[in-house]
Amino acid sequence: MRSHPSRLFCLAGFVASLASCAPSLAPTTGVSPLQLLAKSATLPLGAAYPGTPNRLLPRDSAWVEQVLKSLSLREKAAQLIMPWVGGEYAAVGSPEYEQVRRWVDEDHVGGIIISIGMPHSYAAKLNEMQRHSKVPLLVASDMENGSGMRLANIYAFPSLLPQGGGTVFPPVMSLGATRSAELAFQLGRVLGREARAVGVHVTTGPVLDVNSNPLNPIINTRSFGEDPAAVSSLATAYIRGARSVGLMTTGKHFPGHGDTGTDSHIDLPTIVADRAHLNQVDFPPFQAAIKEGVDGIMTAHIAVVGVEGPDAPPATLSPRFMTQVLRDEFGFRGLLFTDAMTMGGISRKYGATEPLIMAVNAGADILLMPRGVTEAIETIVNGVQSGRVAQSRIDAAVRRILTSKAKAGLVDGRLVSLDAVDSVVNIPEHAAIAREIAERSITLPRDSGNIVPLKLTEKRILSVTYAGSSDLLAGRVFNEELGGGGRSVRRVSVDARTSEAEWVMIRASADSFDVVVASAYVVPVESEGSVQIRGGFPGFVESVAASGKRIAAISFGSPYLLSAFPSVPTYMLAWGGAPLSQRAAAAALLGRNPISGHLPVSLPPYHRIGDGLMREKLPK
Repeated sequence: MRSHPSRLFCLAGFVASLASCAPSLAPTTGVSPLQLLAKSATLPLGAAYPGTPNRLLPRDSAWVEQVLKSLSLREKAAQLIMPWVGGEYAAVGSPEYEQVRRWVDEDHVGGIIISIGMPHSYAAKLNEMQRHSKVPLLVASDMENGSGMRLANIYAFPSLLPQGGGTVFPPVMSLGATRSAELAFQLGRVLGREARAVGVHVTTGPVLDVNSNPLNPIINTRSFGEDPAAVSSLATAYIRGARSVGLMTTGKHFPGHGDTGTDSHIDLPTIVADRAHLNQVDFPPFQAAIKEGVDGIMTAHIAVVGVEGPDAPPATLSPRFMTQVLRDEFGFRGLLFTDAMTMGGISRKYGATEPLIMAVNAGADILLMPRGVTEAIETIVNGVQSGRVAQSRIDAAVRRILTSKAKAGLVDGRLVSLDAVDSVVNIPEHAAIAREIAERSITLPRDSGNIVPLKLTEKRILSVTYAGSSDLLAGRVFNEELGGGGRSVRRVSVDARTSEAEWVMIRASADSFDVVVASAYVVPVESEGSVQIRGGFPGFVESVAASGKRIAAISFGSPYLLSAFPSVPTYMLAWGGAPLSQRAAAAALLGRNPISGHLPVSLPPYHRIGDGLMREKLPK
């Protein structure tokens, strides 16, 4: 599961609750005074949470069994369901409001996975949902490389100045370039503090996939790298950091999505690897994460035909992988999440409801984002009543879900303080850690043209930026940083639609500049099906390189773009396109910062894992 578009949403009382998080103790039908007290309790932010994922208090076990015993079959089935919810507001009484109200008040879902929204929107919305819920909700969010993925940094027009949000980090492959487990720990810690501050209990990360396929259309920079040992080391440090401040983590996408050539959002990828290959390459990060205490594992919608034969089901629906390998062989005792059940890797072949039965029977505890919430609950209930699903299977899943809620501290309280959000989210301490990762991850695999750092005499720069047509921030900060010190920067933005005639004009103009900087912003995007450059950009780079003109190519995303312009003499990697990565790349190019990154992946046939030229910071 990857990103989903944000939708405006709110729940009753949010405006009032922005000013204060004082709980309401109005009568609630069917809820005991003890439950009301639990609903109204507010936990401190940034502190050690009671019942963190590291331990389960003795009284929590009693709570788990008491709640489990009190639930009807339908309520138990609902605990397995985790629908998608937008992170922003909408008017009370709107379709969005009514839908979520029904899920919480009437269907009694066990949790939600929340998408993009502002920090206070998150906290207020989740508080209100928790007040409405009979059993505390387990709240997940896909924050695999920092809360800034979901706690949106909205930009004001026309200035495009950020209006606040979570701390933004580069993709985690940048950590692979730093080789620093300490920085991975710090990313996890920052993520944990900010997620818990707004009411999120579990992140659907880290990505444990070993990205061994350069053509992988969906993992790419979401992976820590290509070496299983390095991925294991960095991922376990990330997990330790997050869990140290009370955030539960979910390793994904088991049994490993790193060697696929198909995006499982679109269709079902097949893996030809046999068990020996999985043992050597794909399984080690998952085994290391389980040993570290990872709280959840998310399975992949991929068919491992090398193990299960040509008719292999998706791993999500496979008892062999979900139960025999994860539970019986690896000893995993935490929550098993499916990936989103709406994804093409499941729905194109199996439809919307039958996979729910198959996933539960395979061993899933949480069914993520089923197509219809009420229908999904009824499907599970009917499965039990018809004998297709064992009651014991449902009870075991619900027991694990309730145990996770207890470990998250939800027995003591389920609300967070809106007044404290600003003291935790995107504070200078957190921003400094993100900046250090961005700067230390800059990698220079190639510089045969001796372009980096730019010479003081190179005052006229042609900066050509390739990005998607909707990426308004691509190159903006980078070009501003290049433009100081008496340098003149001509900015040209291009995309896949740039015409041949336009490319001819851009190419002709290049000869009048001292140096050309060609930047590409290409990242894995859900359902795109490719992480490639389209259009005339590669031909332009190759043409300028062939002419002998000084040119540097910089990738603000996929490291594998070098294959599109293999003749370029200088190639730099910044890993992501966020403003902090753009600043880091500009500082490295100008010699303001040292360059120390190493490739965490190979770029066949040009560069190996570990390649990276070092550059010292220029004296002032």
